[in-house]
Amino acid sequence: MKAYGVNELRRMFLEFFESKGHLAMKSFSLVPHNDNSLLLINSGMAPLKPYFTGQEIPPRKRVTTCQKCIRTGDIENIGKTARHGTFFEMLGNFSFGDYFKTEAIHWSWEFLTEVVGLDANRLYPSVYLDDDEAFAIWNQQIGIPKEKIFRFGKEDNFWEHGSGPCGPCSEIYYDRGEKYGCGKPGCTVGCDCDRYIEVWNNVFTQFDSDGHGNYTELEHKNIDTGMGLERLAVIVQDVDSLFTVDTNKALLDRVCELAHTKYQVEHETDVSLRIVTDHIKSCTFMISDGIMPSNEGRGYVLRRLLRRAARHGRKLGIEGKFLADLSSTVIALSKDGYPELEEKKAMIFRVLTEEEDKFNKTIDQGLSILTEMQSWMHAEGVDVLRGVDAFKLYDTYGFPLDLTKEILEEYGLGVDEEGFAACMQEQREKARGARKETNYMGADVTIYQSIDPSITTKFVGYDRLVHDSAITVLTTKDELVEALTDGQEGTILVEETPFYATMGGQNADIGTIVSANGEFLVTDTIRLQGGKVGHVGKMLRGMFQKGEIVTLKVDEENRRATAKNHSATHLLHKALRMVLGEHVEQAGSLVTADRLRFDFTHFSAMTAEEIQKVEDIVNAEIRAALPVITEEMTLEEAKKTGAMALFGEKYGERVRVVKMGDFSTELCGGTHVADTASISYFKILSEAGIAANVRRIEALTGDGLLHHYETEEKELFAAAKAAKTTPTALTEKIAAMLEEIKALHSENEKLKNRLANEAVGDALSQVKEVGGVKLLALKVQDVDMNGLRNLGDSMKEKLGEGVVLIASSENGKVNLMATATEGALKQGVHAGNLIKGIAALVGGGGGGRPNMAQAGGKNPAGIDAALQKAEEVLAAQIKS
Repeated sequence: MKAYGVNELRRMFLEFFESKGHLAMKSFSLVPHNDNSLLLINSGMAPLKPYFTGQEIPPRKRVTTCQKCIRTGDIENIGKTARHGTFFEMLGNFSFGDYFKTEAIHWSWEFLTEVVGLDANRLYPSVYLDDDEAFAIWNQQIGIPKEKIFRFGKEDNFWEHGSGPCGPCSEIYYDRGEKYGCGKPGCTVGCDCDRYIEVWNNVFTQFDSDGHGNYTELEHKNIDTGMGLERLAVIVQDVDSLFTVDTNKALLDRVCELAHTKYQVEHETDVSLRIVTDHIKSCTFMISDGIMPSNEGRGYVLRRLLRRAARHGRKLGIEGKFLADLSSTVIALSKDGYPELEEKKAMIFRVLTEEEDKFNKTIDQGLSILTEMQSWMHAEGVDVLRGVDAFKLYDTYGFPLDLTKEILEEYGLGVDEEGFAACMQEQREKARGARKETNYMGADVTIYQSIDPSITTKFVGYDRLVHDSAITVLTTKDELVEALTDGQEGTILVEETPFYATMGGQNADIGTIVSANGEFLVTDTIRLQGGKVGHVGKMLRGMFQKGEIVTLKVDEENRRATAKNHSATHLLHKALRMVLGEHVEQAGSLVTADRLRFDFTHFSAMTAEEIQKVEDIVNAEIRAALPVITEEMTLEEAKKTGAMALFGEKYGERVRVVKMGDFSTELCGGTHVADTASISYFKILSEAGIAANVRRIEALTGDGLLHHYETEEKELFAAAKAAKTTPTALTEKIAAMLEEIKALHSENEKLKNRLANEAVGDALSQVKEVGGVKLLALKVQDVDMNGLRNLGDSMKEKLGEGVVLIASSENGKVNLMATATEGALKQGVHAGNLIKGIAALVGGGGGGRPNMAQAGGKNPAGIDAALQKAEEVLAAQIKS
């Protein structure tokens, strides 16, 4: 068997499956696309999930890939043994409803024995316990003796993840010989030692699981296979681990060279050598896919790996910065399969060096502080570092919690992780509640102020909506970065843009920025200090990096609708001056694709006739199809043309003059229609005052007006339907309904009064005399406050002179009302104070005037006590 290299094996695998009708697809990015379940791509199948689920149609039913993968579930254990790394490549062949078990098994056997040349006698297949079909293929078609085929249970040979497609799998093991074994008598396939190593896994996706142990056959069965490239190389090259296969060994040798040491001499040194070797490879590939160091998500994984590699490099005695040097070795060794590494090496080196610089500035001081903390722990006899101290190392010295944990673990110490998390949460809350940070000029401090002041953006969008330009700056919300990748939100700056940034009342353009490498959705365009324009949005797919040439595409429909509304404001401005007078000045405006808003100086509300006149003038000029001509000239020249300048606006030496026939001439930097007929129609929706002597008009044009009328029409038909009539008869129907409601309301009030009067019966028999003043205190049911007042007036009339107090229980609540006659008032009675004195007993409060007062409460059970208390309160009021 020839000891093929990693790059040869990759090429051999892909070419073999191409010969079997497979489409060889290049490795997908490490950044998952539209898959929130994964932080990083960790298997060959992961980026192909949409094809397996049917969400997307595959480019061919047979596909083969060599997928770069990263697994970071146990970063802290990487390096301690030679068994695992964070980075690996997964070879795979996939069938989407095409071939199934027979072909998959035959081809895996053919590749391993005939192409690679593995000894067939050393290969042992395994199948799922109940998969007799796969067993028969191995035994009867391939010719493997029954005793060499192993049947394993669900745990080992059935691929299932919750509900959905699942199925049995068949693995192929290779016997590496006794020198890699444990030496135990029963050592065979399935043993934990390194003798029998799994090479290939064929997953037969043939069932659909409901997640509760019930399975149904899939109509279209799929094949998902995986074989670790480095693991195959370990077997072919007959080396002890993935760190000693040709490419990884060459990288590890370079680390040894920089550290002036040797591998496999001293265990602690080996751990650090493996960590640096593995991590720099992962970092190089992650950065090439646009992942940037940060404090969250996959950016935090990258920062952890980088800083762990940097620290272990120091432990090895490597002097100065070394990560970019090692990355160049990674690129040289891997560019055969991943040419994008060579294309992006400048960016990769820059990111590595900047991050290493940041860490180097604080690591020595941080390590010194951590040593002091360890001394304190030793003196105090504690073996767990306080969370607040771990947070200080993170916040001040850039030590990720995992790095602190790892360093302390080397001394048998731990960290209070819950305490650390509490400190982190407290900091987040402080930041959220804090006032916005401002600079010395009082402006909000943002990441945009870190941009090189010499960078500018030229606007070229007056005569084009599509333009190619180079990216000059990329930012996330809080960092300048070298790249933006799939799913990230950020801002892009370019040398020249057709996107109009919000200015002069006109809303920003939206659209997309695209290239062969990715697509970015622009949701806002902002004007930044120093003549810069930022395109704010989100990466929809792929990645962009600084310096890349991209195509900027403005949303044509949005721009056209905005231009209609902007041109309409110029016509409106002139029409207002014609109708209301020359004192009218523009005081502000807002122009979007949906509507326009125009603020102007005027001293009174416009009449309906004035509004109609302004509308008529604007629509006449729209129908006239006036040409809209824009010229650039000096400010002095513009003034000579009679162009209207906006009050308070600052203009540069050269200005743009927008002329609409002979009707309107204004200074304006916005975008406009080619002729006024494009506006279609203009309609004022409202006119109102917003400040002293400032009025505001809201209006619509074109499609916006059409949509408005469509909405109004729907509401009209809905109202007519509810009123059981037609839209044309709706006004008449509403008038009739209002008359009917009025009559019913009057009748209802009469009934309520009659019922209230009947409820009190022979009320006068309940009159009591308190200090020479008559008191009628009544309890009624289900009478509202309005009914109590009417009833009170009626009782007062019957009483002649005195005080009427009525309490009503209604729907679990209490209404109290008291009224007093003129004679009672002269004797010192105060209805408001009477109510105030008893309201607490019904769980409420209230008061009012001397002659009439009311209150509400929540305790109907207290009504009787309140009415009794009234006598006591009233007695205290009456003058002796």
